[in-house]
Amino acid sequence: MPLFIPSPAHGVWYLGPIPIRGYAISILIGIIVAFVLSRRRWKTTGGDTEHFENLIFASILTGIIGARIYWVLIEWPRYFGENGTWYHIFYVWQGGLGIWGGITLGFLTALVLCRRYKISFLKVADCVAPGFLIAQGIGRLGNWWNQELYGLPTTLPWALEIDKVHRVAGFEQYATFHPTFLYEMLWNFAGAALLLILSRKLRIGSGMIFSLYIIMYALGRFWVELFRIDPVHVIAGLRINSWTTLVAGMVGVVVFVWALKHRKGTEDYSDDVGGSGPITVDRAEADSLGEIAP
Repeated sequence: MPLFIPSPAHGVWYLGPIPIRGYAISILIGIIVAFVLSRRRWKTTGGDTEHFENLIFASILTGIIGARIYWVLIEWPRYFGENGTWYHIFYVWQGGLGIWGGITLGFLTALVLCRRYKISFLKVADCVAPGFLIAQGIGRLGNWWNQELYGLPTTLPWALEIDKVHRVAGFEQYATFHPTFLYEMLWNFAGAALLLILSRKLRIGSGMIFSLYIIMYALGRFWVELFRIDPVHVIAGLRINSWTTLVAGMVGVVVFVWALKHRKGTEDYSDDVGGSGPITVDRAEADSLGEIAP
């Protein structure tokens, strides 16, 4: 008998009248792991942890809002079309978070608060990038709980079984599909490990870790999008998420080239992976951002 990945029989449990959803638990665990790792990395810089915590909490909140806004925009007919129900835009527990919207609004929030607190946005972004990848990977388990956003039909040994009620229209006759949640999760974990190794061994920083995070995630996400069959707008043969990913990846490349040319950091985040030593930051970078106290 072939071996396949089973889907959960239930994605929600009830504690009395209170629903406990696997989707929400996955996202919450990812946030906690990312916060703990990012805070530990930030402490190696000798930065103000209170400001950092405030910044992270605000960015998480706006990131979730941004992720939902992005999803609603690309799924506009579902909520505002002829048969749409507009108030379902608030039903986040049913799924529907677009990670690119979360990344954009979350990091914009961080940028604003970094200016307010007079700390380096690039340093903060480098600190949180590996943890953010891990959080994204863990969050993908939410798609498994909801039996959503899977890929093309397949009978490979690692195929994902999907209940008939959750199968995409036109694919009801198939029972097993590519587990795109697993592909993206493993890619994100591998990317996070690579970023942590680069932080320790090469001590690169000043935006390079952050830009590599964008590039690496974009590469993996573009590949995963080639498998997915959930209905979405298609432009010139590519899913709209693929176009967004391409643009984000190019932005990441531009930022990396700029950082490599202008901001050759010597940041040392080795404490979070077993080493020791504070971070040093180029004087030119700090001066340009007004970060050196008189």
